[in-house]
Amino acid sequence: MAVLSELRYPTTRPAKVFSGLLAILLFGIVSIGTVSGFLLYQILKPARTPTTFDLNVMMGHPTTFSFPVAGGASREGWFFPGLRGAATVVVCHGYLSQRADVLTLVSALQDHEFNVFVFDFSGHGTSPDVTTLGYRETAELRSAIQALSTRDDVDPQHFGLWGADMGGYAALEVATSDPRIAAFVVDDAYDDPRDMVQIEVKRSGLTILPFVTRFCDFGFRMLNYSFRDEPPVSRRLAQTKGIPKMFVSSSDRQTLADDVTALFVKAPDPKQLVRDRLSYFQMSDDDRKTYENTIVNFFLLYTPPSAHR
Repeated sequence: MAVLSELRYPTTRPAKVFSGLLAILLFGIVSIGTVSGFLLYQILKPARTPTTFDLNVMMGHPTTFSFPVAGGASREGWFFPGLRGAATVVVCHGYLSQRADVLTLVSALQDHEFNVFVFDFSGHGTSPDVTTLGYRETAELRSAIQALSTRDDVDPQHFGLWGADMGGYAALEVATSDPRIAAFVVDDAYDDPRDMVQIEVKRSGLTILPFVTRFCDFGFRMLNYSFRDEPPVSRRLAQTKGIPKMFVSSSDRQTLADDVTALFVKAPDPKQLVRDRLSYFQMSDDDRKTYENTIVNFFLLYTPPSAHR
């Protein structure tokens, strides 16, 4: 009790110095914790600028298609019809992106008679809530595929997936557990949503502050505590044996490129690795057209629209 009293009301010089240092330490911890919490909030609830379109004037004659998501809510996507009874390619946008940003890829696939579906993940575009960087998004993708399989104008047993970073993680997760996935492409995908948190923390420049990285990681794990036992997707890649798969990495996102390379090495055949100079959303129009042709040719080779009619 005397020690506690001396700390609260120091009378000796050493006690005063120690109390001052302790106060500074506690203030620093609280300050860094506050900064980390605000940074994590910005990462998980990024500013949204939803893009809306009049489907009546859009090329490709898309229609709205809704599917259920957790909590009894529903999510709306756009279905672009291809050859009746053909496989459907679900295009999964990435972090800080939305469905409107991948419409040129959607059009390229539809032009080759694929059915194509695209929607906004949580916390992006027109969808509310916060992002979980892949955990909840995986469930949303699964639900979308299940709902699409009930349509009478698609092949209910054959789906293709394309996904960028966050969408790529969700695509990998679904591909490891859904036998209806006939082929998939993941672009700048990562092994664990926690990887993306660390990438965004580093991008903020706040890693110069001690413990920010650890605080953000801890906060993210606590916010997603229900997924605490979810292992990195690489541990289940063996389950994609026999599924044609393409891994794409870009030089301008080196950390993600390293993740993609590691995933490619661990993945079973058949597989291929493609390296690009720029990430999909940073490409020029000409580069993007070349890239999209590569993606279309991949799906034409491994799950052509007329194969299962």
